[in-house]
Amino acid sequence: RRKEQEFFASSPEYSHLSSRMGSEYLAKLLSQHLEAVIRARIPSITSLINKTIDELESEMDHIGRPIASDAGAQLYLVLELCRAFEKIFREHLDGGRPGGDRIYGVFDNQLPSALRKLPFDRYLSLQNVKRVISEADGYQPHLIAPEQGYRRLIESALNYFRGPAEASVDAVHYVLKELVRKSIGETQELKRFPTLQAELAAACFHALERFREDGRKTTVRLVDMESAYLTVEFFRKLPQEVDKTGTGNPSTPSVDRYADAHFRRIASNVSSYIGMVSDTLKNTIPKAVVHCQVREAKRSLLNYFYTQVGRKDAKQLAQLLDEDPALMERRQQCFKRLELYKSARDEIDAVSWSR
Repeated sequence: RRKEQEFFASSPEYSHLSSRMGSEYLAKLLSQHLEAVIRARIPSITSLINKTIDELESEMDHIGRPIASDAGAQLYLVLELCRAFEKIFREHLDGGRPGGDRIYGVFDNQLPSALRKLPFDRYLSLQNVKRVISEADGYQPHLIAPEQGYRRLIESALNYFRGPAEASVDAVHYVLKELVRKSIGETQELKRFPTLQAELAAACFHALERFREDGRKTTVRLVDMESAYLTVEFFRKLPQEVDKTGTGNPSTPSVDRYADAHFRRIASNVSSYIGMVSDTLKNTIPKAVVHCQVREAKRSLLNYFYTQVGRKDAKQLAQLLDEDPALMERRQQCFKRLELYKSARDEIDAVSWSR
């Protein structure tokens, strides 16, 4: 460069331009041009870096931050994850999310259909009514009204209601189990903890089994209550109702008590009583199921699980929060990129301020 400068300075043709000639001057021009271009593009570069940083931070939030090693912080995280799941589960039941309407479908469609399909027509056939009535009083036939026959017919018929009652309990149980699976899958925060997902599902299913058992006992008890104490007033009204239709005074029947018409009337009376009980159970069974299963699922689905988690030590909590290795690797890569972009942003800011 020194010889180059001497040449331009001593040359008559270039001496007056020597300050603007040579590679040094060219390098200065290129440097100024490059600096101007970079400075003009700094705002767009900074904007792109900031946008990328925001995207990476959002991804970090979605993946989840690293787990603290402190037992208290780990317990807090587990409880927060469980509360997030419970919120989604309640939304399914209360109507904020789809699925809870299937429980209503059990009561509105399945239960009434099951009650209608009960084989009362076959049970109250003339032949069966004759058999039950004749066997009810033993060797001494009834004097006026076959009360024992009525009771046997009704009590045996009411046992048929156990099937639809238990089926309603089971149907709601399966809906609740499906909503638990669905809610766990929709809880984004749980996706990084497969072990916790499995433990949470097992705890929910165990609780739902207890609720189902309570529901089954309660609904069967409703049926047993109808069998244990018949509504006598229903039968006291029958003579007046028969009398109004013009069939005569039922207290002094003109027909033979062993005639077919007599047994058909008994079958008709029992059928009417069973219909009344069916209408009652169609309303009370859903109430029992909701009280024992749905209500308890909303109130205390994870109560026992919370008690068990509270007793775990740091090592057990760490096992519960055993992350998915793929997510851990993804977080690590995301963290490295985030640190790199933040470093670049800080350097650009430092250069900008220095100028």
